Amino acid sequence: MNKNTKILFVDMDGTLLNDQKEITAGNRRAIEAALAAGHKIVISTGRATASAIRLAQRLSLTSDGCYAITYNGGCIYDLYHKKSIYRKTISKDNLRLILDAARQFGIYAHTYSENEILTEHDTPTLHRYAHNTQMSYLAVNDVCDLLPDGSEKIIVIDYHDHQHLVDFQKSVSDLIIGKADTFFSCDEYLEVVPCGVSKGSAIRLFCEYLEIPVENTVSAGDAQNDIAMLETTHIGAVMKNAADFMFAHGNYITEHDNNHDGIAEVIDKFIL
Repeated sequence: MNKNTKILFVDMDGTLLNDQKEITAGNRRAIEAALAAGHKIVISTGRATASAIRLAQRLSLTSDGCYAITYNGGCIYDLYHKKSIYRKTISKDNLRLILDAARQFGIYAHTYSENEILTEHDTPTLHRYAHNTQMSYLAVNDVCDLLPDGSEKIIVIDYHDHQHLVDFQKSVSDLIIGKADTFFSCDEYLEVVPCGVSKGSAIRLFCEYLEIPVENTVSAGDAQNDIAMLETTHIGAVMKNAADFMFAHGNYITEHDNNHDGIAEVIDKFIL
């Protein structure tokens, strides 16, 4: 790999995408210029791989040099060659343990197969999530029957009561020690991932895979699940539109927000 090749790890919602879930013309121009110069663009998201692939296809981010970190670091996917580079899963037994804990707590949770949402509860929360992510779903009696190797993530959702999620996170903290980690990707979503998985850990693995030093990496994000990413890359750009607490976790704050070519600013300044 060319020693001058750089990698941009970029969050999607609130970062690369504007509030209409589109890439602005300025961001598009900068991404195309970066790819043409031989640099790499890596979508870094909590979304399932299937959802990220669909979004990348819609946004035309599937050319040579485009990759995706999905499930907050549980999978690294080559969007051009259409193959997984890395996966880490929660075991089948631990999936069962955590899903049962959510059911007993009275809170909605689901997991994923390779191509769709897997759930044991067909609810309005499921329908809203499936609509938002443009993913299909399958409701079954026991999702673990379909996941002999486990799954990259469980997501616990409450669209109306953030404190309910906080209380659930506290209630399972002792139960899942050594089995899984939890964090919020937004107020409505509590992510449950394999121990040690984060966007930051995936960045280190990806750099080793491409033999590109971490010193050649730049990231951009706006939310709590971006912190490990921002603190791992050489340049961590926090979006202007991020919550104030995020500004301490990067070494650059953009002058422009996600609606006004903030990623073009990062690419022009640190990649090109």
